[in-house]
Amino acid sequence: MTKFNAFRIHRVEKEIKAGYEEISMEDLTEGEVIVRVEWSGINYKDVLAATGKGAILRKFPLNGGIDLSGTVTESSATGFKSGDKVLVCGCGLSETADGGYSEYARVKSSCLVPLPDGMTTREAMAIGTAGFTAAMAVVRMQENRQTPEMGPVVVTGATGGVGCLAIDMLASNGYEVVAFTGKSDQHAFLKELGASDFIDRHTVEMGDKPLERATWGGAVDNAGGNTLAWLTRTTRPWGNIASIGLVDDYRLNTTVMPFILRGVSLLGINSIEMSSDYRALIWSRIGQDLKPRHLDKIVTRQIDFDQLSGTFQDYLSGNNTGRTVVKIQGD
Repeated sequence: MTKFNAFRIHRVEKEIKAGYEEISMEDLTEGEVIVRVEWSGINYKDVLAATGKGAILRKFPLNGGIDLSGTVTESSATGFKSGDKVLVCGCGLSETADGGYSEYARVKSSCLVPLPDGMTTREAMAIGTAGFTAAMAVVRMQENRQTPEMGPVVVTGATGGVGCLAIDMLASNGYEVVAFTGKSDQHAFLKELGASDFIDRHTVEMGDKPLERATWGGAVDNAGGNTLAWLTRTTRPWGNIASIGLVDDYRLNTTVMPFILRGVSLLGINSIEMSSDYRALIWSRIGQDLKPRHLDKIVTRQIDFDQLSGTFQDYLSGNNTGRTVVKIQGD
C-alpha cells in the first residue's frame, strides 16, 4: 500500500505532539474523494492546532491544515472525477477530519469546490480560508446593504491574512478603507493594497460612553474584545460590522444602544458551517469581482512542506505579515 508524508497532530497525556509521519490511505478520515494535495497555507488556526495553544482538534490524531488544493485522483462522488482541480477551505479539516498538511487527503464531496476558472491551485491557497473569510465578510455586509456611500470601512488586524485580503477586496469594490494596526512600519504595504488611512491601535482613544462619535460606515473585525465593543459604539447608522476573530479577547462588553438607536448590525462570520450552495457562491465571487488584485504582495512567504513547523513561532509572536503558502508537492 502506498505510503506518503503527513504533518500529524496527536494528543499524548493531554499534551499536543505534532510532526511529520509516513501514513497510508487507511489512516485517513472518511470521504468520497481522494485528492493529491499540491498546496496549502498557514492560518492562525493552524498554528494554534499544531502547537496546542488552542483547542482546535475535536478528535485525535489528525493531519493539520485547514486548507488544501490539488487534483482529484479517485472519486465515488457525482460531480467530481479524476483529474479535476479542486480546493477545500475549512469545512472541518484539522478539526474533525484530516487536513491539507499531507501529500494526499480524503475529503467529503460536500466540502469540495471546483477550482474557479482562471485560478491556479497556488492562487487558491494564497487566498485560502483567510481570503474566503474576508470575502464572506464583504458578501454578508453587501447583502445587508453596505455601500461605499455609507463611509469608510475600518479593518482591524490589518496586516494579517484576513485583514490584507479584506482591504484588497473592499478597495477594489469602491470602498474607502482604513487600516487599524499597531505596525506603523507596514503602512506603505497596506497602502499598496488599498488602505487610504491608518489608525494606530496602541494610541486610539476608545472612550467609555454607550455611544461615541459615529465615524465608520462599517468594519471588518479580527480582534473582538474591547476593539469590537468600540466599533459598535463608533459605527454610523445602519452600518455593518463583520466579526471574524478574537485576537484581543473572546468576550464582548457593550450595550444595546448602537443596535436600537443607530441600527448597527453585528454579523457573525463562520467559514465552516454553511450550505454547499453558499460556499460555491462566495468562491464564484472570489473568482470574479472579489479576486484579490495584489496576491503577489499579500503572499509574503512561500515554504516547502518540510519547513512547515519552523514558521509557527512567527505567528505566535505577531511577527507575520500577509500570507504564507505551503508547497506540499508539485502540480
